[in-house]
Amino acid sequence: MIVCAGGNELFPFAKPIGIGLIESAMNLTKICLEFRPKKLIFIGTCGLYKNGEILGIYESSHAFNIEFSKLNHFYSPAKTEICLKKSAYKINSSNYICTDKNAALKLANLGLDVENMEAFSVLSVAENMKIEASCILCATNFCDAFAHENFLKNHQNAKEKLEETLRKKALI
Repeated sequence: MIVCAGGNELFPFAKPIGIGLIESAMNLTKICLEFRPKKLIFIGTCGLYKNGEILGIYESSHAFNIEFSKLNHFYSPAKTEICLKKSAYKINSSNYICTDKNAALKLANLGLDVENMEAFSVLSVAENMKIEASCILCATNFCDAFAHENFLKNHQNAKEKLEETLRKKALI
């Protein structure tokens, strides 16, 4: 089953699950209980913390929920890492989009590569329900002062690149 966030990130072949960590986790849980998929593929866009290519494809089954506050003497007793399969890229999910280059570099120094708001919750639901899952993301921007502007500029091309990637993999 292919799922996406929804909102302005809709695809005709994917079920929308909602935007952010909470909405996506709640809705994906309902979907999984109803349809019992054997595999989940989450598709969406991402921002790059340090290195990478705009409109590059980043696949991963390894996600984190690291908020910027962790870098400022805060900690969380909640689970903050989910790894269904070792992956070349590590995704960070937060309910916020990073628009500060220095913060992005600090997150990159923790070993994080890209950010996407829903990946951590998708992989968490999959792990909880014992469903194989992966994320296929297309980068729209670097995490800097121009993050939102570049996201808007590259969003449609990223959606097209995701669809092209899924066709090449014979997933749609």
